[in-house]
Amino acid sequence: MNETEPAVVLLDPLKNGAGYKKAALDMGLAVVAVYTLDPQELKARWPDHTDGDDVSLYAPDAAGALAALRGTGYVFRAVVPAFESAVHLADAIAHELGLPGNEASLAWARRNKAAMRAHAAEAGVRIPAFRLVHDFSQVPAAAAEVGYPAIVKPTMDAGANGVTLISDARAAENVTIDDDNALFGSPKEWLVEQYIRGREFAVNCFSSDGDHRVIDMWEYRQPDSRDYDFPLWDNVQATPEDPDWERVAEHVAQVLTAFGVRRGPSHTEVKVASDGVYLIEVGARLPGGPATDQWVEYTDIRPFHDALECYLGRRPEIMDKPLGSRALFGAIAIRNDDAPGTLVAVHGIDKVREHPAVDKVLVSYEPGDHVPVTHETKTIPVGAWVSAPDQQGVVRALAEIRAAVTLEITPDPQH
Repeated sequence: MNETEPAVVLLDPLKNGAGYKKAALDMGLAVVAVYTLDPQELKARWPDHTDGDDVSLYAPDAAGALAALRGTGYVFRAVVPAFESAVHLADAIAHELGLPGNEASLAWARRNKAAMRAHAAEAGVRIPAFRLVHDFSQVPAAAAEVGYPAIVKPTMDAGANGVTLISDARAAENVTIDDDNALFGSPKEWLVEQYIRGREFAVNCFSSDGDHRVIDMWEYRQPDSRDYDFPLWDNVQATPEDPDWERVAEHVAQVLTAFGVRRGPSHTEVKVASDGVYLIEVGARLPGGPATDQWVEYTDIRPFHDALECYLGRRPEIMDKPLGSRALFGAIAIRNDDAPGTLVAVHGIDKVREHPAVDKVLVSYEPGDHVPVTHETKTIPVGAWVSAPDQQGVVRALAEIRAAVTLEITPDPQH
């Protein structure tokens, strides 16, 4: 290392860390990783998280990160938010270092859901009616104002962790959320917001100098028409022929511009109701789940290389050229929707692994493990990623997987 060696700063390179580290290596950039989460938690959850780092730093906030970075001797070329926990810090750090990034003054609004809702209201983006509360005793009054059904959600979590549907006043009186299980910590505040009925989409985009390109959309499909607070059941990649594609794409472009997203990947969730498209959440980062792996396998998208090009202030080819898609994608969540209990067996999993449309199988619990009712991504017992030549093939594969798998769970005694 010397004072002229170029480097990229990766903020919390955890789940997508290996992809970004490989992209940096390919571009001749050293990797300076800054981890903002608790070091002991990192060692427990991701024991190999520093693999591929040239320098590993630990700092809980932007000020600490900047102080640590200035002592490394590298010349920094880009700052990358590699995980949900640090999307707001990346732009604050890039701004202080004079590097390309998204609008720093709106970084908190792209991370904290209360600030996100407040800014959206000011910017004229259609959102659910909402109230901010700091104690569960305030939920009934807030829910009565926004109307039932309503959703309660922590302002600083992810993966649907803590999101709770309240159908009526009785449910509002009894709502509790265990913030001790928060993925990224919580400021002990919650949104109480109007529940929007309609189709739900996740929209993945790339942006360069304020231009936005939709890469793909995924519809969150449910087993029936009941209201829900956990969106993952069958995820199916939509096609441009979908009747809601154009208005969803238009709404998301409006959202990205309103939230100062000028470069890099983004993942935006919306609902399509009878009166229009509503913003649910915007994230200035690559998507989680299967998307990046399947893009690499079946398209011409190079998600980590293309994202790094954006953060370097360059326009990646993917902004202008065909995506080269050779398949459509889907994902399935085999949930425990009944009662908590002890897993006896997952029947049919070998059949799923042998299915020709299955790209990956994820099993979160082993026989003997306690399995809670599925309310967030980290408690999905079984998942699978699929690909097929067309959407019909994806839907058929998801149905065949669901028919093959059975969770045998012995309920807890109290249930």
